[in-house]
Amino acid sequence: MTGATGTLNGATVDHLLGRVPPSRIGVSVRDPGRAKHLADQGIRVRQGSYDDPVALRDSFAGAEQVLLVSSSDVTADVVTQHRTAIDAAVQAGARRILYTGAHGTGFDTPYPPLAIHAATEQHLAASGVAWTVLRNGFYGPLGQLLGPWQETGVIAKPADGPFSWVDRRDAAEAAAAILAGDSTFEGPVDLTPPSPVTLADFASAASALTGRHIERVVVDDEEWVADEIAHGTPEAAARFTLSMFQATRSGHFAQPDPTTLSQLLGREPRSAADQLAEHITGQARLRS
Repeated sequence: MTGATGTLNGATVDHLLGRVPPSRIGVSVRDPGRAKHLADQGIRVRQGSYDDPVALRDSFAGAEQVLLVSSSDVTADVVTQHRTAIDAAVQAGARRILYTGAHGTGFDTPYPPLAIHAATEQHLAASGVAWTVLRNGFYGPLGQLLGPWQETGVIAKPADGPFSWVDRRDAAEAAAAILAGDSTFEGPVDLTPPSPVTLADFASAASALTGRHIERVVVDDEEWVADEIAHGTPEAAARFTLSMFQATRSGHFAQPDPTTLSQLLGREPRSAADQLAEHITGQARLRS
């Protein structure tokens, strides 16, 4: 797999180690020095980069399955990088290619990453080998999603709509279950909690958890962008984030898969409220 020194696929490796011997796991990383902890456990570590098709193909040699994490290089032609990685996996003889995509993937969306994932899925479908896309719900630091609500008592963001917020640890565990399991998943697989949430739901959960009234305030799009720029955020980055809110309120994420993630985990996934409670506890520890 690629991305094994990152947070998502690093956790996927950890879960795989509980399911298969380390000798059956191989990783392709840009900097093998950062993967010494994996090599020390008996995992095969090879150098590879989405910008170097020859090294990438060599790093995939011998793999039955290849899990590709989507590129995070904001300066690159990401679709070309993904095509390079897919082609390298095919040339290396992989029998199945898996890819970490996103719930709501499609071309008709204001949120640019979803079109990138859609183009990648098209290339996978034309690759000639079996393929699976792990369409994860949104995940990431709650501080970035919600803003400084603990100080202000307000979640002040543009208008939003329902979206799936998945715990990254659950997404990693599900990926490991698919890689090591007996069931075959063909094409796109939505990995989402059973019910979508909104920022108003986060405000309600925060109120219940803290005993304070946390208010959800809807900020005009352009007003929010101007405020972000005034606080040092580049305009392009602010508008990129705005496009995510626009996609939620146009219904792109309103239909999650209610069962697959739970079945893969053998339990209910961590809810948004569960994750918020853990976030609050972690913040309290930092302050103490």
